[in-house]
Amino acid sequence: MRKQTIALSAAILSLAATGSIAVAQTGDKTLTRAEAQTRASTAFDRMDANNDGRLDQADRAARQNARFDRIDTDGNGSLSREEFAAMRSARGGEMREGRRGKRHGGWARMGGRGMMQNVDANGDGAITKAEFTAQAMTRFAAADADNDGTVTAPERKAAREAMRQAYRANRASPAN
Repeated sequence: MRKQTIALSAAILSLAATGSIAVAQTGDKTLTRAEAQTRASTAFDRMDANNDGRLDQADRAARQNARFDRIDTDGNGSLSREEFAAMRSARGGEMREGRRGKRHGGWARMGGRGMMQNVDANGDGAITKAEFTAQAMTRFAAADADNDGTVTAPERKAAREAMRQAYRANRASPAN
């Protein structure tokens, strides 16, 4: 179970942004609950590589293989320095050292276990669309400070800051 949880973590780390999927990428636009639910559903469908209604190890493997195939431009099953350099260039140049660790530090540091525990409601090692959407709606509700069914730009900003503060407090905790 632990091995499966860790394996799923990379695929599920993008779920760390479920709140962002649900409430970001809208600029100054107000986001409704229905729009957030649609975005969560679309994100789930994109990650469910084998269309079985679950995010699990099989989806992770399929996405890894597809990513590798995109990078392996000559199709020989291995990556040359040129292919690797082209991939990095396509990503916008050299990635800064430690960027991923800072961007997803909390969950990455925990191997994704915290994320899985929060999203995998029944603990079966896979995330269903219902579990995924429920987590997105929980994050939406947390951002919807006035409970009017919409999240405004100021509410998004406040929710982001609250998450940062919670992360910092958790990180500073001697138990971690």
